[in-house]
Amino acid sequence: MKDFPGILRIEPGYTGGYLDHPSYEQVCSGQTGHAEAVRMLFDPSKINYETLLKGFMEIHDPTQENGQGPDQGNQYRSEIFYTTKQQRQTALRIIRQLKEKGYPVVTRVSPASAFWPAEDYHHHYYERTGSKPYCHRRIKRF
Repeated sequence: MKDFPGILRIEPGYTGGYLDHPSYEQVCSGQTGHAEAVRMLFDPSKINYETLLKGFMEIHDPTQENGQGPDQGNQYRSEIFYTTKQQRQTALRIIRQLKEKGYPVVTRVSPASAFWPAEDYHHHYYERTGSKPYCHRRIKRF
């Protein structure tokens, strides 16, 4: 998603749980309620929220419950965290469109809560390690 026009910043982290300042190891234990997530800052004059959501729904599997590819557990769930009523409505509309196309979408839509940035070694992971994404590939759904 970093290559979409208008993306100003993407930050990996954890949200949706009950523990303050969780570590990666704590989140991976599945006991904190957090999801691995990204926080995105974007320029709405260059890209709109709907386009971002459609991109999200094409680069991960919105039909896989509690996992993404080989990564399994509640911390890898498909979830959209919204900050406004309009974002919530847009997310629900996009999910409805996918369901109408026959996709059994399990993506949750939840109000945004505290976001805890991931440890430094999670930032720009693929660029730093030279590895390729193993559980995300773009699938045209719209």
